[in-house]
Amino acid sequence: MQTTTIGIDLAKQFFQVHGINEFGKTVLKKQLRRQQMAEFFVQLPPCLIGMEACGSAHHWARKLQSMGYTVRLMAPQFVKPYVKTNKKDAADAEAICEAVARPNMRFVPLKDVGQQSVLALHRARQGFVKARTAQANQIRGLLAEFGMVIPQGIGHIASQVPELIEDASNELPSMFRLLVQRLLEHLKVLDKQVDELEAQIAAWHRQNAQSKKLEKILGIGPLTASALIASLGTPKTSRMGGKWWLGWAWCPGSTPSAVNKTCGASASAATRTCEPS
Repeated sequence: MQTTTIGIDLAKQFFQVHGINEFGKTVLKKQLRRQQMAEFFVQLPPCLIGMEACGSAHHWARKLQSMGYTVRLMAPQFVKPYVKTNKKDAADAEAICEAVARPNMRFVPLKDVGQQSVLALHRARQGFVKARTAQANQIRGLLAEFGMVIPQGIGHIASQVPELIEDASNELPSMFRLLVQRLLEHLKVLDKQVDELEAQIAAWHRQNAQSKKLEKILGIGPLTASALIASLGTPKTSRMGGKWWLGWAWCPGSTPSAVNKTCGASASAATRTCEPS
């Protein structure tokens, strides 16, 4: 009997497949290696396939769509209520198969390779920003042990620390001066990485009409606009577009300071919506 709905539990090496027919009866239970996936599904008639929006989900969704399947991605928390037994791959695949057929299920927009690439830039940038902040705090903390307090901000470190380590009148040992100099060089490298990634993101933003249009909203810059468009697409391409655009209502307050209180106007928050809840 023909399979009408399939749930796939994705993993690094072994994928669990669960399929049912039009009457809801289980007709397919199979475990596949990663290299067997394409060969197996090319032999089946196209049907509805559900997967959790986790690692490699967008890749497999695009691949299966190219074979003629209708693919839907779901946030894991929406699938969890359908799991009937303990955490097992077979039970997860069955739950996914059941969840994808629910009429009120919310699906995650499928990302193309361009969107995923931009989000990768955002994630890498966040990592460098975090490392830069940690390095700056370390330099500030080490100097504080010698009674030298540097104000908050990367700019203050770049302008004041070189003068301190070159000042022969203070008590800093030569070994410590060399250490701080090394940490400063590392900080400069991290800062350069952030600048280069931001330039790449800005270049993509300038070439994307929807991202440029979103930038016209007060308080939205290239980073936030590009992250949102890459994460959620547009109202026309996203099945949940009519909902996520509602997040742009201003929070109470109409002064310029209220710009920082907009609901969701954050590049870092937008980047974390790679798999929206």
